[in-house]
Amino acid sequence: MFQPLTPDRWPDLVDLFGPERGASSGCWCMWPFLRGRDWQAMPREARRDALKGKVEQGPAPGLLAYQDDLAVGWIALGPRATYVRFQLAKTSRPLDEDTDAQIQKTFVVPCFFIRKGFRKNALMGQLLDAGSEYARQAGAAYLDACPIESDKPLQWGEGFVGIASVFWRSGFEEVARRSPRRPLMRKTL
Repeated sequence: MFQPLTPDRWPDLVDLFGPERGASSGCWCMWPFLRGRDWQAMPREARRDALKGKVEQGPAPGLLAYQDDLAVGWIALGPRATYVRFQLAKTSRPLDEDTDAQIQKTFVVPCFFIRKGFRKNALMGQLLDAGSEYARQAGAAYLDACPIESDKPLQWGEGFVGIASVFWRSGFEEVARRSPRRPLMRKTL
């Protein structure tokens, strides 16, 4: 079961991320929203509070995957223009030919988090498919991502941006390659 992260589901995300840990070393999924220096200057608790504010303001900044009543996975996604780092980064910035109108109709998938014990069970692909449908229903025409592609085992934390092969299986196409291991991929919804 996949559900948008609404205020009533906030405790489920806190449990998934870990109340002290905050997912990947206290990121609280704020990394893609901020410039690097701004993210670095923001304490872990402020990141948590900032994400909670986004949840309370709406729309939901992503989806939770559940097994029974336990949140086991997370996909962050939303309008491209709201993800500052994704928008400006060399690997994930829009294509030169993308129009402002196209960018306004584009959602992005900047990251995933899957609970230990539920990894390597195709949950990332299921989250991606649910996220694609969520974006389409929200009016997006395109879904962009910049996952990692690797010919060697991933190191701890590298897979949070998604795995390229999962995106290909979900119908994404590579639209740019500005980094050897990070293709910019797009799905038309």
